[in-house]
Amino acid sequence: MNWNTRGALGQALVEFSLAIIVFLVLVMGVVDLGRGIYMYNAVSQAAREIARVTSVHPGVDPTVKASWSTQMASVVGTQQKLVPNLGDPSIQCLAIDGVTPATCVSGNYVQVRIVAPYKAVTPLLGLAGTWNMSSVSLVQIEAPLGN
Repeated sequence: MNWNTRGALGQALVEFSLAIIVFLVLVMGVVDLGRGIYMYNAVSQAAREIARVTSVHPGVDPTVKASWSTQMASVVGTQQKLVPNLGDPSIQCLAIDGVTPATCVSGNYVQVRIVAPYKAVTPLLGLAGTWNMSSVSLVQIEAPLGN
């Protein structure tokens, strides 16, 4: 091996080491973007699913966690296992207009708000801090209370 060949190998190694850093940062950014989209969709789906089950099986008073139906508690537990860091939902009953707070009776609406914090693992995106992925779902109550 002559001097020129060894120099070319060293140059290729330096170029590779510089290029791989940029490539890995881009790949990690794409992975973080995918995780963020997953979290956003998962939180939205969790809110919809909890609202759907609450509209059919509201329990005695769905706004109080202690009086949730077993179906509601089961769905919330399942969603919390599926979505990392998913908090307890905030449940509110609204009148037929969907705005005015009301009692949780058949015909009114149940509104579910849920939040899950998301932190990027990529060093540069991680500097932006934690983002709260949140969702709200509104569904009409179909069943009488106590179901």
